[in-house]
Amino acid sequence: MTLATCDSSGKPSARIVLLKGLHENGFLFFTNYDSRKGKEIENNPFACLVFLWKEIERQVRIEGTVEKIDEAESDAYFNNRPRESRIGAWSSHQSSPIESREILEKNYEKYSNQFNTGDIPRPKNWGGYIVHPNLIEFWQGRQGRLHDRLQYTLDVEKIWKIERLSP
Repeated sequence: MTLATCDSSGKPSARIVLLKGLHENGFLFFTNYDSRKGKEIENNPFACLVFLWKEIERQVRIEGTVEKIDEAESDAYFNNRPRESRIGAWSSHQSSPIESREILEKNYEKYSNQFNTGDIPRPKNWGGYIVHPNLIEFWQGRQGRLHDRLQYTLDVEKIWKIERLSP
């Protein structure tokens, strides 16, 4: 999915992240809290998600608030990741400038040796977020650009209002 966030001045940025779960109250993904997206969420806890299926001309767009999930859930997911991915979480200072690939590879080797046996703990700067939707738009492409757009908006009573939008 595409995750769009904004910094504290309102400047947007977007990137692809993996949707790792659907909860009753939102959409779950994991990342480094010190990454650009993590810092942007910390300063401005709103985001937009976009799912695109170009081949079938469908898109779902979700707007909502973002919060960290609890540490136990982050630990559980981290411990189920492949060993290489867990070591990678330790090795990379995500979104920070790095002088060379060699530095990243040396970091990986260092942590691979450090965690040679036993469990690999989750770094404290790594974990999950949940996007709590307050707007969901379903788009279906149609001939002649007469697309179908249905928008669901969550009102103050937590009831979804459905509207058809012009294409």
